Formats: sequence, C-alpha cells, structure tokens
Amino acid sequence: MTTTSAPPGAGSTSVSPTARGLWRSGRGVLLIVGLIVAGAVTSVLLSGGSTQGRHLDPADTSLSGSHALARLLVNKGVTVHRVDDVRQAAQYAGADSQLLVTSASSLFADDVDTLAGLPGDRLIVGPVPYVQRLAPGIVPEGTASHFTRSRDPECALRAATRAGSAHMGGSAFTGPSGATRCYPSDGKPTLISVTAGGRTVTAVGSGEFMTNRHLAEDGNAALAMNLAGAKPTLIWIVAPKTPRTLAGPDGRSIQDMIPSGVKWGVLQLIVVVLLVAFWRGRRLGPVVAERLPVVVRAAETVEGRGRLYRARRARARAAEALRAGTLNRLVPRLGLSPGTGSEAVVPAVSARTGRDTLEVGAVLYGAAPADDAGLSALAEHLDRLERQVKDS
Repeated sequence: MTTTSAPPGAGSTSVSPTARGLWRSGRGVLLIVGLIVAGAVTSVLLSGGSTQGRHLDPADTSLSGSHALARLLVNKGVTVHRVDDVRQAAQYAGADSQLLVTSASSLFADDVDTLAGLPGDRLIVGPVPYVQRLAPGIVPEGTASHFTRSRDPECALRAATRAGSAHMGGSAFTGPSGATRCYPSDGKPTLISVTAGGRTVTAVGSGEFMTNRHLAEDGNAALAMNLAGAKPTLIWIVAPKTPRTLAGPDGRSIQDMIPSGVKWGVLQLIVVVLLVAFWRGRRLGPVVAERLPVVVRAAETVEGRGRLYRARRARARAAEALRAGTLNRLVPRLGLSPGTGSEAVVPAVSARTGRDTLEVGAVLYGAAPADDAGLSALAEHLDRLERQVKDS
C-alpha cells in the first residue's frame, strides 16, 4: 500500500470537474433540461396519484365515493348505469328509469337542456347548478342550520318514513303546493319531492348520506336505496375524467386561439435546446490522469498519524482505531458477517484461541488505556490475538 502526497509549495492540477467547468462544458444545459423533465414528471405523478377519490362516484371505493350504495342497488335488482356524458344518459332513459344528478356531475347549460328533455324520474342530490330547470317548482333557499347531521323525517314520504333518521342537511328548499317536505331544518325542508305529469322529482340538500363514509350510519343506507332504487333503471351521472376545454363566445378554446406559428416556434426552440445540450455535452473529454511527483510509504503515513495521536494524547481514539482494524480482519476469518456484535465475536474468538471470554472481551471491547504504556500493551495483545486466530 502506498500513499501519495505533494510537497508544500508544489503546484497541483485538479482533475475533478468544478461547477464552472461543468457549466462551460454544457453540463449546465443538460442539468436545466433534466430539472424541467423531472418537474413535469413529478407534477403528472402528483396529479394522477391522488387518493382523495371522486365524490359520489358509484365506482369509487374511497370514503367520498358511493361504490357501496351502487353494490347494494345492484344486489336489490336495480340496473345502475354509470355515465359521464349526457348523450350516454339519453341512451338509457325511459319511462322506468330514474336520472340521478349530483353536485359532482359538472353540468353545463346545454347538458341541463338535454337532461331536462329526457323521460323518467329525477333525483337531484346536493347543490346542483340549474336545479330549477331539472326540477321545476323546486327552489333552493339557503343552507340548513348546523349543516349535515342526523335528522328525523317528519313527513309522510314512504321512502323517508321507512328509513327513519338520516344524515341530512346542506341546501334547504321551497316547493309548490302539494310537494312533500322532509327532514326540516328550522322549518325548511332539506328533502322535497314533487309528483306531476307522471314524473317524480326529488331534491336532497346534501349527498353525504350516500357516501361510503356515512352509508352505515342511522338510516342512511335505507334512505339512499329507497330514493335511488325507486325505478328498475338508475342513470347515475358523474363528472367526466377530462373536463371540457374552456371556450369563448364563438366556441373556440384557448388552444384554438394560439396562432399556429407560435406552436411551431416553441417546437423548434425545444429541438434547438436539445441539440445544443447534446453538442456541448460531447465536448467534455475523458479524465486525464496526473502523474504525482512524490511517493510516500504507507508505514510513514501510519507513523505520522501515530505522532498526531500522541501529541493530542488521543489514546481513546488510537485504541478505537486499533480495535476496529483488528475486528475488520478477524470477523471474516471467524465466518461472521460484517457488523457482528460483541455477543457473537467474543465467544467465537475464545473458542478459536482457547482464551477466557472475559479476557477476549477486555482486549477487543474494553476501556481506553490510561497511558502510553497501556496503549502499547493493548497493541501487543491485539496483535497476539490476531495471530492466534490466524494460526488456529
């Protein structure tokens, strides 16, 4: 083993790349491109790996979803169609169907016009936009006090009386004469049902009683099944995975308004950056080995370190270094794995050398020597112990 060192005052040449050298050689450009790509990938992963769930989605098994209710309805014999487009809803709509629209359905004005013309009953859950067009005569009237909590039906609606108390609240409503009003909050109903023209339209202030989180509480499951399972076919509209692109009055989106020349310019700029990064990155050649002027023997290095320990009276540090070196050489000879503790090393050394375990433990793991003579004695004991293990 040889250790090299340069004499004082001698010039030295570093072969390690510095920050300025890396930047000049083109690595800085590559670093910037890498950071941009990593940021894009991270944003995609964070947006795609969200575990919050889709509110009132019959296919979502999170606490905010409604997968449990959908399963109960299917077991009851109700055909549940989960759709994310009004055109799909129109395919299943009929006299024996019920349309379920929730606050998470993300409807636009033209969607509401299409749904308003479909046959069948309607169940409106939560603060749905354009609710008066889907449920004529039913008007939202503020928010129920105390928000959602367990409430008694206090009405004659069969779906509510059979379920009993339920987790209700959210929006309160007013309706036409003849409407059935249930689960009041400060005299205002949070569930209202109107039957007219052979169609039943029901509006509920909040959909929390239909979620997986609250379905098993009070009479929530019974109320949700009675309302959503009133017809053999349930058309459950959810928010589309890809929301609509925002468009202007003429129907054009923001992307459509960007001139085509700008898109081509951005694409060309990306290509130029990649080419420059590749060109500059190839200019960094292989590392040049430097011929060092002086060779220092390993024994001289060890002796110099020993003198430093002695000058600082660092006997504990020196003893620790001696013991660590001995253990590093002994453990493989004993068939033990690196990092094995004293509870396994001491018995193994004792068995190989015939020495007492207390003596072996004191040599390998004992206290630091009190003086230089004790340190020298420790070095001799360690050397003798290592030779005995080697010769055994």
